[in-house]
Amino acid sequence: MAEHGAHLTAASIYEDRPSIFEVVAQDSLMSAVRPALQHVAKVLAESNPGRYGFLWRWFDEIYALLDLHLQHHFLSRCSASFAENFYSLKRVVMSYGGSKPRQRRSVTAGLPRRPHWKSLCLLVLVPYLRTKLEALVSRLREEDDYSIHPPSSAWKRFYRAFLAAYPFVNLAWEGWFLVQQLCYVLGKSRHHSPMLMLAGVQLVRLTAEDVRALEKVAAAAAVSGSRSPQPAGSLKQQVQSAAKKALGGLAFSLSTGLSVGVFFLQFLEWWYSSENQESIKSLTALPTPPPPVHLDCRAGSPLLPKLKTVCPLCRKIRANDTALSTSGFVFCYRCAYNYVKQHQRCPITGYATELQHLVKLYTPEN
Repeated sequence: MAEHGAHLTAASIYEDRPSIFEVVAQDSLMSAVRPALQHVAKVLAESNPGRYGFLWRWFDEIYALLDLHLQHHFLSRCSASFAENFYSLKRVVMSYGGSKPRQRRSVTAGLPRRPHWKSLCLLVLVPYLRTKLEALVSRLREEDDYSIHPPSSAWKRFYRAFLAAYPFVNLAWEGWFLVQQLCYVLGKSRHHSPMLMLAGVQLVRLTAEDVRALEKVAAAAAVSGSRSPQPAGSLKQQVQSAAKKALGGLAFSLSTGLSVGVFFLQFLEWWYSSENQESIKSLTALPTPPPPVHLDCRAGSPLLPKLKTVCPLCRKIRANDTALSTSGFVFCYRCAYNYVKQHQRCPITGYATELQHLVKLYTPEN
């Protein structure tokens, strides 16, 4: 079997085109970084909801801004995204015919203006919109399952049609990527992803000249950083220089941190795997701790009622008892659903909570 599959990478030996394994690996890099950062934000939000709760509630927006700055930095300095540069790849602008690349620019010169912004939008904006769309679909399915909206609502008919069409649209989207990758493997296409085709660029390996150019830029930046600052001419120039240094330092910190963090992703995946978690549970089987104390009474969160059958939110006898798996407190289903949907936390403890953490309770009478 190995002999029959050798042709998949043989062409890449004689050309600067990367193999399918390299391009798939760089595609999966950022998709592996995001869950790790999301877990860090969740741990911080649960440890101190008052201070770090915003990291969980606005994680998608914060991540998109950091990703935007990081990708802009690498596209400008290395003509590649962070993941592509990590695997020693760069982007080359294609000719209008699409068969041959244009005359190669220096890797440190970055991409031309139009391909640069198209690449930036496709790298950052498309994943952000898809994440929001998936969250919207999940929320609409949850509302449809529990009939949150009235049955005669015109809005309900509309989003039921949307939910029915979404799997087919998603299938067509994923199928487009699969077909493009198959064409790339068979040598029928210069792009392994439709995103590169829409941006008008292709991926190639870094040459020896590119590596030397990047090393010279890094050495020049180190020398200029060690020199004493020269007096600036005007306040505007000073502000622009300080802003550029701050943004460059932030991008460098993000790239260095992500480069180091990539090596710990495999450890995190193993640590949170089901097999390892089962062994941890067996070793740390302790009695159930007491319920948590109210963390912040001044933030408007309701106190626990005296009667255990009363919902802490509406102060009435509970209907459709529902517990939050993150804290264990019980509410009315509608009260808990609306509160968690709006605030993404437990109303009593402030722990980070999502809609899937709602657990309906059924008594023997029901």
